[in-house]
Amino acid sequence: MSTRDAQFAELLASSYATLVGEPLVPEGVDAAGWLYEAPFGLLAHDTSPDPLFVYANLTAQKLFEYSWGEFSGLPSRLSAGQDDRRTREELLEGVRTRGCASGYRGPRVAKSGRRFWIDDVTVWNLLQDDGTRVGQAAVIPRWDEA
Repeated sequence: MSTRDAQFAELLASSYATLVGEPLVPEGVDAAGWLYEAPFGLLAHDTSPDPLFVYANLTAQKLFEYSWGEFSGLPSRLSAGQDDRRTREELLEGVRTRGCASGYRGPRVAKSGRRFWIDDVTVWNLLQDDGTRVGQAAVIPRWDEA
């Protein structure tokens, strides 16, 4: 997948609109370009047993200190410190069953080991047109240093 994959941007936007009930992308813009350069963090992982990141926009790359190449294929559990992974997994399991969750706040860790908090996060399932879940995504509108 490329950084500006139009089909993936559509999957992100359509799943978000369906499950969260509001648009992710402003009308009339190139969704793939806008999402990649958005002022909020945007991450997505697949449905493998140990989910792997498949997408990270520029803001998420800066926040977590990974390049696109480093993020792609990275186990998403590594976005949280060892002590915080159980809480993160409970959130993701709830999203698997309910479709989405909003208002999440939790600790995260960057590549350098720098710890920070993500705040008011929305997580949702990525659903194909037939309803098949192909991953999960998260919008990170705010963050603070730990």
